[in-house]
Amino acid sequence: MHRLALHWYRYGYRRITVLLRQEGWRVNLKRVHRLWKAEGLQIRKKQAKRKRLGNSQNACHRHRPGHKDHVWSYDFLSDRTEKGGRLRMLNIVDEYTRECLTIEVARKFKSKDVIAVLEELFAIRGRPSFIRSDNGPEFISEAIRKWLKDSGVETLFIEPGSPWGNGYIESFNGKLRDECLNGELFLSLAEARYIVERWRLDYNHHRPHSRLGWQSPAAFAATCVPTDSPTAHSSEHTQGNIGLTLTELGT
Repeated sequence: MHRLALHWYRYGYRRITVLLRQEGWRVNLKRVHRLWKAEGLQIRKKQAKRKRLGNSQNACHRHRPGHKDHVWSYDFLSDRTEKGGRLRMLNIVDEYTRECLTIEVARKFKSKDVIAVLEELFAIRGRPSFIRSDNGPEFISEAIRKWLKDSGVETLFIEPGSPWGNGYIESFNGKLRDECLNGELFLSLAEARYIVERWRLDYNHHRPHSRLGWQSPAAFAATCVPTDSPTAHSSEHTQGNIGLTLTELGT
């Protein structure tokens, strides 16, 4: 086994068993497997090189939102049902108004699912100028980047390993975790969707936000100048110097 494994270093125990039998050894697959593990001959799986995008110039404290629907950010949050079933939540936030535009709850997400969610939001609310995210595989895929480019939305990928670069959505994720997920026991996917959506509506319409003059995000959004107005870009709301850290992002 050692001789064959040294020569065929990318072969697993099944192929080595075949080679042993070809050499005349009368061996059982289970025995080879047992000896293979005992001798520490397991093959380490090759890790695919992950594509890395983004830079520090795309961080929220450098590229700041200037008006409603200027910059959106999105990210995933994970939880589990009472029986251990996986839950993934796609959270999308308008960085200027702090509104949570949607929290989509599902077992898993692929690029096409993210596109479907964005497509519906664009139809309802209109397109943002930019959308900020980390290097999650759902966000950096060719399919979603091409779709966003065709939709006229520019991407802002933060520097890898720098979650503070996407501080608005990270701050929102913390609130969702602390005020909702940590206090709930979800029995099913349907229940999780109902409870999370109820919390989202309460967050948008009733929860005072310290960085919005203690208005709710929806109330503040109602006072924003429409982006097609001549004063939209000159009217910088009091968030003009919005926070450089998660602490300054407000509660």
